[in-house]
Parts: sequence; structure tokens; C-alpha cells
Amino acid sequence: MMIADKEGISLVHDTTMCGDPKVWFPMRVTYSRELKIKAELDRLKIENFIPMTYKLLDADTERPHRELVPAINNLIFVHSTQERISYLKQRNKVLEPLRYILDQTAQEAHTIMTVKDRDMGNFMRVASMTDDSVMFLDDECVIGKEGKHVQIMGGIFEGVEGVIRRVKRCKRVVVELEGIASVAIAYVPAALLKEIKRKQ
Repeated sequence: MMIADKEGISLVHDTTMCGDPKVWFPMRVTYSRELKIKAELDRLKIENFIPMTYKLLDADTERPHRELVPAINNLIFVHSTQERISYLKQRNKVLEPLRYILDQTAQEAHTIMTVKDRDMGNFMRVASMTDDSVMFLDDECVIGKEGKHVQIMGGIFEGVEGVIRRVKRCKRVVVELEGIASVAIAYVPAALLKEIKRKQ
């Protein structure tokens, strides 16, 4: 069932009859203010997630250094209700820059994009790593069609599901949130991969 807010923007699923009405919203943030917004959401005890990675800064200076920064510019995931987010956007100046992302694949026009809890949990298992065991991807990094859908059966990523793709000339397990973000695991032994049916 579709529901809409006062502005006529629809949610993908009506969760008001479920035990927990919160859903994950991928949201854009203007002018790289995602960390400031995260701090405010943390203060308000609203669950959120920003994929982070270490990047080398000031490489051409006498003091190059590595710093933990957002892996994907201007993106934050917020776990709450649309009603509360919209209310805070209007009343809280720090959160005003938050922007919903529209789902271009939905049948209903102006439908806000959301992520299922299971898919978000699967993505965060990988995207929460900040070392060289993972790499965040853009469209240019991925070559060719997707391969088998697999589940990792051991190691630190045990239980994670993804798809085999060729990234930088090597086949890797990639966890995707379609239309939002992709992260690849640098190496998983083939013996730990179990082929599974593609998720619908």
C-alpha cells in the first residue's frame, strides 16, 4: 500500500501497521554537511549511517596525512519515519539540508526511495569497514554484467550476500544498494562462497 505526505510524496511501503514504523531513507546532503548532520541526528538519538573510509590528504605538501572521511559524498542513511524527518527538516536548521531521494524505478511518481532493513544490514556489514578490506565503487569501476549471487560462509563477512562482479580486472563480491551505493570486498576465498538465488 502506498501512502503520501502532505506534499504528495509517496513512501514505497506503508509500515504504520508494523511493530516498528521506521524505515531506512538514503538522503542527499548539500555542500558536504553530512558529518554535521550526523552529529545532530546522534544528539537526537536517531539512528543513522555514513560509510567512512581513510583518504590521503595534502599529498603534495610536507605533511601528508590520512583522515577518516565520508566514502560517498553528500550521502547519509537515516532510520526513522518520514513524518519525523519532514518535521525536523522544517524545525531544525541543522537538518534542513537533508533531501529525500526519489525512486526512479517506482510506478508511482515522486516516490521516496527506501531501503529494506535486511538489505541495509547486509550493506552496513561491509560498508562499516574502514580498512583496505573493502572498496567503494562508482559506475566506472564495474566492468561487464553481474555474475552469480553468493553468500559468504566464513570469515569476518560471514553471512553477507552479494554478487560477483569484475572490479579492477578481478572478480569480487559486491554488495549493492541499487541506485544508491556499491561496495566491494577486496578478497574472499572461493571456498567460502555459496551460490544463492537472486533476491527479488
